[in-house]
Amino acid sequence: MNRIITKKAALAACAAFLALGTFSCRPDLLNPTPTTAFSDKVVFDTPARIALQVNNLYSYTKSGSFLGGRYQIFSDIRANDFINRTSNGVTGQSVWNHTLTEASQNDVINTWGAGYAAINQINVFLAGMDANAAKFVAPTFPTDFGTTANQYRGEARLLRALCYYSLLQLYARPYADGNGSKPGLPLRLRAETDDTGNDLARSSVAEVYAQILADLNFAEQNLPLTYGTSAAASTLNTTRAHRNTAIALKTRVYLSMGQYANVITEANKIVPAAAPFTAATGVPNSLNASVAAVFAVPQETTESILSFPFTAQDPPGTQNQLAYYFLPTSLGGGGEYGLNTAAGGILANPAFAATDARRTSFVAVVTTGTSSESFLKKYPTGSPYTDKAPAIRYAEVLLSLAEARVRSTNTIDPQALLLLNAVRGRSNAAGVYTAASFTSAAAMADAIVLERRIEFLGEGIRNHDLMRLLATIPAKSSVPAIDPTNTIYVWPIPSTELATNKLMTRN
Repeated sequence: MNRIITKKAALAACAAFLALGTFSCRPDLLNPTPTTAFSDKVVFDTPARIALQVNNLYSYTKSGSFLGGRYQIFSDIRANDFINRTSNGVTGQSVWNHTLTEASQNDVINTWGAGYAAINQINVFLAGMDANAAKFVAPTFPTDFGTTANQYRGEARLLRALCYYSLLQLYARPYADGNGSKPGLPLRLRAETDDTGNDLARSSVAEVYAQILADLNFAEQNLPLTYGTSAAASTLNTTRAHRNTAIALKTRVYLSMGQYANVITEANKIVPAAAPFTAATGVPNSLNASVAAVFAVPQETTESILSFPFTAQDPPGTQNQLAYYFLPTSLGGGGEYGLNTAAGGILANPAFAATDARRTSFVAVVTTGTSSESFLKKYPTGSPYTDKAPAIRYAEVLLSLAEARVRSTNTIDPQALLLLNAVRGRSNAAGVYTAASFTSAAAMADAIVLERRIEFLGEGIRNHDLMRLLATIPAKSSVPAIDPTNTIYVWPIPSTELATNKLMTRN
């Protein structure tokens, strides 16, 4: 009915203008065929249309409300390395001070919604690929499109794995609490195009991890080794999933599960036994000589295994941007969060030396009158905030392998020492460790976790590490510590999910 009324109104307007001699009335102008939107009946009819859908999966995943900014921010500000400066409820204040509720719109509800929107978009794409497979034949499709189709499926399943992993770290108990037996997430693997599938019980944490690994294993087998060596390929090797992306993400997943032998198996695929540490096959991922260069525009070194890009025409969105939260206003940011300089904060830790390149390159001290504040400038681009949002770097794989070796052997492992010093020595040559630096394997593992905290400051890794180790979320300023038995150790399930999913249970 609305459609008919709209047409009648348009035709009436056209007749009126025609009486005035303004223009001729053409039905094709009133009802143009869209060139940027297609019916679901034809979106799998050409290779170009399918490729557009794959790009769309990345767009959903890198939503500013999710992995394009807010997820990394929320994962860092839960702990004690940042101080809230603006008391702005829209920009994570409740995350920072642990006062979230089921109805918290800007964090609890929006993060869940953005994550599951990406997951469902991926499921719709995968279902469509299977339903339309008979179309993928010559002459419309090249003869080798079957390989391309599986590559696209691999990209989709890797993104789905990343989405589920990320949501688990906020909305479910850590794997270490009960060996994955606690309630996890509704494991939605079916394309939902209406509300008939709303009611779905939570799978266990272990079951969700099993699906994550199944997706990543499929991705590893079907993703391309590399997108090439040209300048354009350099961008794709950073922003599109390739085989090493799947392997790297598996090291993160297995580390979160405490399955250290599996971390070692996966990491050994892309990390040689001795320096220089560079992946021998696929994209030559390696530790860049300069940590500052890793985050300098365009942020496309071989250390960046996966990052989500933005442009002025495709920004993260208002108050989602990494630089907006962390940069001071004097450098073009919003100054929402400063670095914690008090005891317990990373800047006060003696392991983070004043001469460390990660400090001299990424910490800005702003003085106003007689007071000064410190800010993170790892993301240097002001408005429209087009810094890439990091998903995983090669440095993380090295430190994950180092930690896994120490914890699995319960020794001060020689290769772990090399890996730890590769990351630490790049930025702090004077601070490299020797075996004598550690009194025990546990002390060495603690040093590796601390190095991760320094290296990935502002990249969303801190909460992952706290959760997987069942560590207390430290106190900061007036906010008390949160121990692992506290119900607010993980986020509440959103009220929107509880209202629409009759089988959902609360945290």
